[in-house]
Amino acid sequence: MTSIEPGAPIWHDIVEQLPVAAWIGDGNGRMLWGNRRWRDEIAAGTVADYWTDLLQPDEIDAVRSAWQACAVEGQAFAAPVSFATPRGPHRRTVTLRPILSASGTATRWVGVIADDEAELRAESDRAATRAELDTLTNAMPQMVWATRPDGHHDYYNAQWYRFTGMPDGSTDGEGWNGMFHPDDQDRAWTRWRHSLTTGEDYEIEYRLRHHSGVYRWVLGRALPVRGADDAIVRWIGTCTDIDSAKRAAEQNEILSRELSHRIKNIFAVITGLLRMSARQDPAARPFADRLAGRIAALGAAHDLARPHSERSRPTVGDAATLHHILAELLQPYDASQWSITGDDVPIDDRGATPIALVFHELATNAAKYGALSCPQGHVTLGSTRRGDLLILDWCERGGPVVDGAPDTSGFGTKLAALSIEQQLGGTIVRDWQPEGLAVRITIGADALVRR
Repeated sequence: MTSIEPGAPIWHDIVEQLPVAAWIGDGNGRMLWGNRRWRDEIAAGTVADYWTDLLQPDEIDAVRSAWQACAVEGQAFAAPVSFATPRGPHRRTVTLRPILSASGTATRWVGVIADDEAELRAESDRAATRAELDTLTNAMPQMVWATRPDGHHDYYNAQWYRFTGMPDGSTDGEGWNGMFHPDDQDRAWTRWRHSLTTGEDYEIEYRLRHHSGVYRWVLGRALPVRGADDAIVRWIGTCTDIDSAKRAAEQNEILSRELSHRIKNIFAVITGLLRMSARQDPAARPFADRLAGRIAALGAAHDLARPHSERSRPTVGDAATLHHILAELLQPYDASQWSITGDDVPIDDRGATPIALVFHELATNAAKYGALSCPQGHVTLGSTRRGDLLILDWCERGGPVVDGAPDTSGFGTKLAALSIEQQLGGTIVRDWQPEGLAVRITIGADALVRR
């Protein structure tokens, strides 16, 4: 196929974008040029001197004769024909119109292949859907992207290009990985390949290069889109800028660790004062040693129970159990005043902090107002596993008479409730009985360990 001469008029660009296959031939029908749709769908890389060379072999002679008959009269030609494409026979209606000279001779032929109505309607629907998708995603505050089933990135919304400052299309394919902080690239690639291999949802935090040149933390998520046969046909993902929240959390973590450090220093100072006083009064040394031990245990319980981030979360060990954690929390108090019974279950760092926070709060309040505030008081802690549920019961007896629920709840009490409800997905119920507070906590049997 020869090409149209340089300096082709603007119609060349217009025809190139048409949703139908179109071509131009000389007066004898020899191919001069075909648009993108012709090259991709009909010719498919095949070089043909005449458009009829691409027909099914058994139709070539008949179609050529019919067209030449029209050419003699200078009339348009239209007929359904079958093209022999690499994907098999392609049945379409062909229309050819002559461009006549002043003498009435056909100097050029313009051919168009009209898709059938159903296909045109489907393409129109696809175009409308794409337009709706563009409008929707461009209105979102998040960066939105999409990939083929193999992970090849082929779509980004306007927010992506605004954030990164990159030219349109420059991050298609694997170009997106170069936008990550160098320290995050391998981790992001590993996680993405895992999702592509397994079909699991994709979620990761990484640093993405802003158009200012600064790397900002974003939360990347993606879900697979599955077809009728459950095969993945697309991946749709988002990037959410979490840099401000990330830095605020880091600042809060620094403040929390500093506060915890100072509290532990106070425990250490009190312990030091006790031991100094005991040296001046040897008879009080046994009592001082017991009290110092309880203060040290209180410090350990505080460190276990305070709110933690992923970085500061304590490691409780593979052999840790619920009863072991509860015993550590109650160690600062007289051992004759508390007992732990029932079913013991494993616990790790996921469950240790919320459980410690709740029972540290209960023990502290019991020491100030409840059963642990007087010698005859007692606390029973029971754990019962019932199928998929774990029930924890805190029961105070022998303390001051309870007049009913308090008018207000302290911050620690509210924080403890949130730990059970949000972190462990359970419930906590308090019953202010006259003989003492009773608390029931119900959580999933496997909520205390990572899945």
